[in-house]
Amino acid sequence: MGAMRFPSGPESESMSFGRDDIGWTPIMEEAQRATRVLHPEELDLPRPNNRRIITVANQKGGVGKTTSTVNLAAGLAVHGLKVLVIDLDPQGNASTALGVEHRAGVPSIYEVLLGETAVGDAAAQSTQSENLWCVPATIDLAGSEIELVTMVAREGRLKEALNSDSVNELGYDYVFVDCPPSLGLLTVNALVAAHEVLIPIQCEYYALEGLGQLLRNIELVQSHLNPALWVSTILLTMYDGRTKLADQVTAEVRDHFGDLALRTVIPRSVKISEAPGFGQTVLTYDPGSRGSMSYLDAAREIAERGVERTTA
Repeated sequence: MGAMRFPSGPESESMSFGRDDIGWTPIMEEAQRATRVLHPEELDLPRPNNRRIITVANQKGGVGKTTSTVNLAAGLAVHGLKVLVIDLDPQGNASTALGVEHRAGVPSIYEVLLGETAVGDAAAQSTQSENLWCVPATIDLAGSEIELVTMVAREGRLKEALNSDSVNELGYDYVFVDCPPSLGLLTVNALVAAHEVLIPIQCEYYALEGLGQLLRNIELVQSHLNPALWVSTILLTMYDGRTKLADQVTAEVRDHFGDLALRTVIPRSVKISEAPGFGQTVLTYDPGSRGSMSYLDAAREIAERGVERTTA
């Protein structure tokens, strides 16, 4: 009978037990992945030279905007980068996923847009990470577009708030803006305030339908309000490797957008869907899951691409 083996990793030396190898099991692999998430190396990701403000937009609902916003933010924060999420969707789903209170009366992005509250005063620390903060959305935001219509420089209210000295003093490395599923005044504010646009695209039928209007709106904002704005990232979400459709959509998106599309794709995952119901990101809810690791990989890719662009 052979010697006993206990595996310590998928590529590690193993010791055999009896005639058969115990081998590497999925449970053991998931445990190792969870350990890497919960105990990351300090500042494993590069810190940007200047604060990056990224708007996550797609007027089509159900494509993973909020899910991607909170999990990418958490993926950067868990590696020591300081991240702020602006919840600009009246539904407040990003606030829920980050464990931030957003009942009526709580200082929120609504008061920030009206100029009644500073970003720093409305930002609350997430329960997910000491490096992760969120300016929540309350139900008051639902009527804000009507109120903004009559205001001076209504398209630049968020930009003005984020450019304040108080925000600069807080030292955020990244600001993510989660947009509502529309192309209204809130989304325009998000585009005017941002440096970059991240567009999540689901790997399903009609993936590219409606994107033309979003891209035209981005061009209008570039022409008239924010010349520095550009689409920096395309993120493929809800990928199901069991279907040919997912591969076809992935190929179509990569052919259309080229290098803007991240190499990492986000799989369709029950864990990703369940996490917000517990007021958590998937990185906290199930750190060893495929969904968690995919968002960590996507966050790393975004961080590294940003450094490559600024040094090129």
